[in-house]
Amino acid sequence: MTVPPGEVEKSSVWPRALVFVLMFVFVAGGVFGPLSGKLTDQEKNTNASFLSKTAESTRALTASQAFVPENNVPTVILYERDSGTTKEDFARAVDDLTQIRQHPGWVDGDPTPPIPAKDGKAIQVVVPFDGSDSKAFVNNIKALRKELKRPGRPDGLSVYVTGLGGSQADLVAVFQSINGTLLLVTLGIIIVILLVVYRSPVLWLLPVIGSAIAYTMATGILYLLAKNGTLTVNGQSTGILPVLTFGAATDYALLLIARYREELHRHGATWDAMKVAWRAAAPAIFASGATVILSLLCLLFSELEGNKGLGPVAAIGIACAVVTQLVLLPAMLLLGRWLFWPRIPHLDGEDPVHDGLWSRLADRVGRHTTAFGAGTLAVLLLLALGVFELKSGGIPQNKALTTRPESVIGQDQLAKHFPAGAGTPIDIVAPLAVADQVRAVAAGEQDIASVIAYTGPGGAPLVRNGKVLIEATLSIESTSPHARDVVQALRKDLDKVSKQAIVGGFSAIELDIHEASKRDNRVIIPIVLVLIALVLGALLRSVVAPLVLIGTVVLSYAATLGTCALVFNHIFGYPGADASFPLFAFVFLVALGVDYNIFLMSRVREEVPQQGTRKAMLRGLTVTGGVITSAGVVLAATFAALGSLPLVFLSEIGFAVAFGVLLDTLVVRSLLVPALVLKLGDKVWWPSALSRPRESGPVDNV
Repeated sequence: MTVPPGEVEKSSVWPRALVFVLMFVFVAGGVFGPLSGKLTDQEKNTNASFLSKTAESTRALTASQAFVPENNVPTVILYERDSGTTKEDFARAVDDLTQIRQHPGWVDGDPTPPIPAKDGKAIQVVVPFDGSDSKAFVNNIKALRKELKRPGRPDGLSVYVTGLGGSQADLVAVFQSINGTLLLVTLGIIIVILLVVYRSPVLWLLPVIGSAIAYTMATGILYLLAKNGTLTVNGQSTGILPVLTFGAATDYALLLIARYREELHRHGATWDAMKVAWRAAAPAIFASGATVILSLLCLLFSELEGNKGLGPVAAIGIACAVVTQLVLLPAMLLLGRWLFWPRIPHLDGEDPVHDGLWSRLADRVGRHTTAFGAGTLAVLLLLALGVFELKSGGIPQNKALTTRPESVIGQDQLAKHFPAGAGTPIDIVAPLAVADQVRAVAAGEQDIASVIAYTGPGGAPLVRNGKVLIEATLSIESTSPHARDVVQALRKDLDKVSKQAIVGGFSAIELDIHEASKRDNRVIIPIVLVLIALVLGALLRSVVAPLVLIGTVVLSYAATLGTCALVFNHIFGYPGADASFPLFAFVFLVALGVDYNIFLMSRVREEVPQQGTRKAMLRGLTVTGGVITSAGVVLAATFAALGSLPLVFLSEIGFAVAFGVLLDTLVVRSLLVPALVLKLGDKVWWPSALSRPRESGPVDNV
């Protein structure tokens, strides 16, 4: 019930609200808090863990386990001397190998003896490390590097730990360290923005508390699911989780708090103000959360296990954000108007429509509708032309980091003295009857330097289940796009010899991930669009409005990809983008970009019955302009935090989402959508009753 002007609220709800807040925080923190920090222990960050179980490289990996231990990770130790290696250097390599063998839990198979390079300037040893426990594996590689640098090394001799083991350890180490760093950066960004937006020493705490509880709940739930084998968690998904959860939760908080502040000017009782605000904001927040969750769950249609895991991981984060900000946040806000100090909203009937920035913008869009609509369309289409320069052919593993760790430097040096694919051969599992033919075909392929059969005691080819393992070493970098072409050609040629000859190894895994990513782009993107259209149709009860909103967001997505191509190629100097980049960018951008249109159009629809489409559109733009812009800046800034990480893929995703969200917030939602709605008029609500004249008179048309 609305309290008349000047009447003081007689029965306060703040004691009950305080009890509820404390209970919610205590239960959520007590149950999920202890589990939250254990999530990284469940990560699976090997390339094979990203693959489909039916991929040829996965089948080859399974078959090769009869010859090589399942968790064998070949690690190359490279000794290099510019003036030429000496007998002392060779003796050092032999001694190091002896020491390595004595460490329990390090070696998982037989290392190769020291192999001198033909140019006489390097020596390599390939040691199969045990990679069954990723944390132990990283620690063992760190210990190996420390031991190789112990005093007594011959002067002028450089030693590198590289190959698959070295690069994988460096990547896993980055994944294991990013959660804490990213969480702190994200929190810092959000706090600064909230302090600027609210200019209150207290109010900023509420969205942060809700976001922190949401993140704690999400990570705790994910730990339980990952531990039980229900889903796959990797560094990629846990890296995106805090950014997405904190960003979305803060956005939902901004929307609810803005509406609550508005209603406090109309209601004396905080409970009455919250009821009105909640009923107005909740449908938009639910719809927003639903579009993001459904879009993310579409990744379950992916052929890649890593993508299948990312969908539920991120969806759980969004679901927790919705729950906390629609359940916990309202209770915290009921503690009293003092939370808004020093800008406390009083019962004065004040209308948020005033002569401010958004009021002036709405007036100009209303008076120059065609110019704003055509101008923004032209800019977006121009930016979209850059998409033809996007290089989404993959990122070589030795260029996956923005830094140059030891594994990358070592791989570059290795390629100067040995075949560049040394240490990460192509594995071919073939029937014994065609082994000679398979070896001949492999040896005849371009860019394959050597072909050998995996041997047992006495040097004879090892036979398991009537099959042999043949290793083909590339003369080119095994993580390069060209290496994938070699694998593709080899598979095609081996099919003519025997369909049972299957090709695996690191380069084959890269190829299968690349091909699966291209397939996912074609399949998942249309599904996401259909689901979002259905959610928008249910919220706005219209067919035309959802099509308009989706069309604008898709155009914004294309403009973002075009901008990314120009920035990645000519400013950041990235080697390219992963094949899954367009899909991830689409899922995040379209789902999150539609959010701001949902916030705007749900308010417009609320105003239409009283004011008509034209006035409702201009009023909706005015009253939501500030809060939606703040929400967009928060989400863009949190995703930009991914740029603080040394991983090229996550940095690219961070830039794409940050730029795309700002484009949606400042251009699409502020200019293009209002212009299109004003042009369409009541037709935008077809076939609902709002598209037809009302009994009290026709609805305004543009």
